[in-house]
Amino acid sequence: MVDAAVRPNTTPAEPNESASVRLDVDAVTDLLLGTWGDTRREAREMIKDSAFWRKDELGKDEHRERVLSQLHLLVDNKAVHRAFPKRLGGEENNGANIAGFEELVTADPSLQIKSGVQWGLFGSAVLQLGTAEHHDKWLPGIMSLEIPGAFAMTEIGHGSDVAAVGTTATYDPETEEFVINTPFRGATKEYLGNAALHGIAATVFAQLITNGVNHGVHCFYVPLRGENGVDLPGIGREDDGLKGGLNGIDNGRLSFDHVRIPRTNLLNRYGDVAADGTYSSAIDSPGRRFFTMLGTLVQGRVSLDGAASWASALGLKIAITYATQRRQFDGVDGQEVVLLDYGKHQRRLLPRLATTYAQIFAHDEFLQKFDGVFSGRTDTPADREDLETLAAALKPLSTWHALDTLQEAREACGGAGFMFENRLVGLRADLDIYVTFEGDNNVLLQLVGKRLLTDYAKQFTGKDAAALAKFAVGQTAGKLFHGAGLRQFGQSVADFGQVARSVENGLREEQQHLLLAERVQQMVADIAARLRPGAKDKALGSRLFNENQAELIEAARAHGELLQWEAFTDAVHRVEDPDTKKVLTWLRDLFGLQLIEKHLAWHLINGRLSMQRAAAVSSYIDRLCARLRPHALDLVDAFGYEPEHVRAPIASGAEKERQDEARAYYAALAASGDAPIQEKALKQKKR
Repeated sequence: MVDAAVRPNTTPAEPNESASVRLDVDAVTDLLLGTWGDTRREAREMIKDSAFWRKDELGKDEHRERVLSQLHLLVDNKAVHRAFPKRLGGEENNGANIAGFEELVTADPSLQIKSGVQWGLFGSAVLQLGTAEHHDKWLPGIMSLEIPGAFAMTEIGHGSDVAAVGTTATYDPETEEFVINTPFRGATKEYLGNAALHGIAATVFAQLITNGVNHGVHCFYVPLRGENGVDLPGIGREDDGLKGGLNGIDNGRLSFDHVRIPRTNLLNRYGDVAADGTYSSAIDSPGRRFFTMLGTLVQGRVSLDGAASWASALGLKIAITYATQRRQFDGVDGQEVVLLDYGKHQRRLLPRLATTYAQIFAHDEFLQKFDGVFSGRTDTPADREDLETLAAALKPLSTWHALDTLQEAREACGGAGFMFENRLVGLRADLDIYVTFEGDNNVLLQLVGKRLLTDYAKQFTGKDAAALAKFAVGQTAGKLFHGAGLRQFGQSVADFGQVARSVENGLREEQQHLLLAERVQQMVADIAARLRPGAKDKALGSRLFNENQAELIEAARAHGELLQWEAFTDAVHRVEDPDTKKVLTWLRDLFGLQLIEKHLAWHLINGRLSMQRAAAVSSYIDRLCARLRPHALDLVDAFGYEPEHVRAPIASGAEKERQDEARAYYAALAASGDAPIQEKALKQKKR
């Protein structure tokens, strides 16, 4: 049963104000589609063709072949060339490439990911890690799909820990060849798209060993099949079979039994081996070299962040449309109530809508950063480090949010949401793997946490003892101030009056930002203080880090949420129409306040909110939900999806037709005088 036991909110906050405000849907669509809006529209127009759509009735094998045929359609539509060199027929437009790629998630996530494997991982490895010689030799075939390939990085025994992969590439100077080998089962390359069936080559990440020295992980172009279509000697290939989702992709395993490849198949942009076996690299530090190579492949995380955000948008478009049409339980006027008029239903969907908006706006800023770095306009070590940190901060939040949102949307649609034809269960299953694609989310957030600690420590570089002592006193004073429960934001008087109104007035933009930002700063400062005793004791440092790992990851998550809130706020400031700005401000406030509500215990413990104001946060969120209720359908319509993108019967208007038919039937029956008397009414009449 759909969450209908909770009675509707019949007295929404400021009903006249909300009803008189009009959202400019087209303007909000432009805002959401962002910097590469034209590319997104172009991609959406292309995938209106049903040839790109997922066919739910297909089995695994048929689904795989359909997705392969769809990749050929992408080539025919010139939808895969955007990131590649102009001299090879590309456009060198990295931001547009990612934007167009993300839109494929609405057609079929298997299509999106398989195309990402082919051109975003396999092709990108050749482009980013190879040189002009490699580009000329292989990129034309990769772009045309004459060379379908796998991206062989992950191993059964090492997922996120790429530096520790077991596969080896040992140089033989006598033949001027590398010998690619899988020395043990755990070094088998695993979960690789295109590996089970379609791939005829792979970019393989392996430990480069020459003259008895291991120079760390490098990438090699390894042919898998000969011209006769038969796997080459030493190539081991296994099929992963059915998975929890994305079954249109032929994921599989690759292993190598002393497979020999030419020396020139080393993708040698960052490290090379001469004919005599001498290793050379422009980057002297092995650690920095490794992270530089991996940093060139960051676009996988960029695209997953965007695709997950838009998948959430699609789920909410379906669920909120249905919630404005489906009726259940009589209201005070005797008519059945639409689901979205129930306060609980608003609470289930509208904060998730606010979060999705925040993530889409943050993603566009993220994509601008990516395009700047990869175009060369802002390609500095600092910019690349910032880009990698952004990717590690935002991809976990958006992929987790997608799973949560799609599940809640499914439940909010009751049994109808469980029907495969209504998209929600299929999207939820397909996006499940996004939370561990391109790095486990917790591992990524740990990287962000370490960066936050590093930046925190830089504040004290070169400071003298007096300055450090002054900082320590300030920290202690801050602890005492907050620990004493002293109120911030002028709470003392206001909180004893109209508390809900006081929350509205006292937790607007500036105060939301302060609360969110100070939480990150305080958490990082506290963790740094706890880690300090282990600075000179390696064993103690390791133990302290492990003890604080969970809180460090939580601080990184808070940092990502702050970035999203700031991006949402920047977007609101760009809006000129007063009514549209007002609605989006309410939606931004809903996003900010639900973050504060989620961490109320922290804000109370650290004295950032009074008890009275903290207690009123939830009730004010309810007021915001009621205020946004009249605009909910416009807000999901602003995602810009057309019926060919949605393809969910419950969001097609069919539910409204059913409900209208039922209401018309009962109205006509009552007017005819033939309606049966309800037993309950009869008994009341006799009293």
